[in-house]
Amino acid sequence: MEIILMQDLVSLGLEGDIIDVAKGYARNYLIPKGFAIEANDANMKALEMRKGKIMAKRGKDKEAAERVREKISQITVTVRRKAGEGGKLYGSVTSRDIAQGLEKEGVIIDRKKIIIDETIRSLGESEVAIKLYPEVIATTKVVVEKEEEKAKEAS
Repeated sequence: MEIILMQDLVSLGLEGDIIDVAKGYARNYLIPKGFAIEANDANMKALEMRKGKIMAKRGKDKEAAERVREKISQITVTVRRKAGEGGKLYGSVTSRDIAQGLEKEGVIIDRKKIIIDETIRSLGESEVAIKLYPEVIATTKVVVEKEEEKAKEAS
């Protein structure tokens, strides 16, 4: 079933895109939630009239993403974790940890946009990609340091 997206959806496309999806997905989820409308003649004509506004919005969104990319590229996120011998972490550094680190620096990013290619399970430095907009990908440096264990007081 062909539909017209009414807003940007990461997994499907951008506002104004005409895509083909399964009928049930369109009728039971996308259309009732207002994410899309059916691609019939009337809606196609309305889309043509709105095309200029949609393109202007895309341009503004891309410019905003470029500005955020510049800011993110200058940030180094430091995460402290408990680690065992050899610098191996007890667990791993997640996208949530990175998003919280960026938030402390004044940049709010949805953690779903953070792409961790290889799981971070050891102390050290890593590069992490963040997909801000379809053609705009930022990279930030993540430094994992050993969390100092509190000294036990002997009684």
